[in-house]
Amino acid sequence: MLQRFTARSRVRRATRDNRAYTFENPEAVQAAWRKFKQSGDERVRNQLIEHYLYLARCIAERIGAKLPDEVEVDDLMSAGIFGLMDAIDAFDLERGVKFETYCAPRVRGAIFDELRTMDWVPRLVRHRAHQLENATRALEIELGRNPTDDELAGHMGISRPNFDKLRRDANAVSLVSLSRKFSDEESSRDTFEIDVLPDDRGCDPVHETQRKDLKDLITRGLNRDEKLIVVLYYYEQMTMKEIGLTLDLSESRVSQMHSAILERLRDKLQMRIPEFDSAEE
Repeated sequence: MLQRFTARSRVRRATRDNRAYTFENPEAVQAAWRKFKQSGDERVRNQLIEHYLYLARCIAERIGAKLPDEVEVDDLMSAGIFGLMDAIDAFDLERGVKFETYCAPRVRGAIFDELRTMDWVPRLVRHRAHQLENATRALEIELGRNPTDDELAGHMGISRPNFDKLRRDANAVSLVSLSRKFSDEESSRDTFEIDVLPDDRGCDPVHETQRKDLKDLITRGLNRDEKLIVVLYYYEQMTMKEIGLTLDLSESRVSQMHSAILERLRDKLQMRIPEFDSAEE
């Protein structure tokens, strides 16, 4: 394990410094292979790792191109290095197979193993999500519209309760990380999902300002009790009975005052309609 860690650290330094060990010609590569297989020289092994490092880089970039942005290619390459090291240890020179051909599946396998450990969604759930996606696509082509849940359940040959459970499981696959980059071509800086997530608890300052201006306009010219009736009834959502208890008035008296206030406000606002129309223009 210590040897693997040392070799991996050496490769990381070489990658960071953009310098990896390369042999002068193919004959030198073959000589290094023979020397390593005969003696197990750790120094030669590290040279071979650095020489074939480009394989891990190419495979990691090819796999990373199909993954979300939050998956770093360097992390994939770091996992692929383990596959590269195992391939070097297990490679048999006598079989006459090119090392690149032998190594590629092992590097891919190591990267996929790492991706499976990083994935919090179980493989069975992700498999069911793919089944649902394929069934939905097939029925959309066949029907020319979005299929219903009953049609999907029938197409997949499962009962409706089992289909509902499958859909709930599949929804877990579609969750998005808040640290994922948000696609915004017009922005020159990195924007993440959490930066554009709406805050339902926040208040729109424009709406609050308009709301305050409207309240001031409505209550202008009203006495104290009349203002309280308007504010408590329309802004605090209190009933006529609750307003009467607050102002020490009867419920019927509050209702009468409310009706009179509405009549006066209607006449006042009617006179200001031309002003509102010109403001909109």
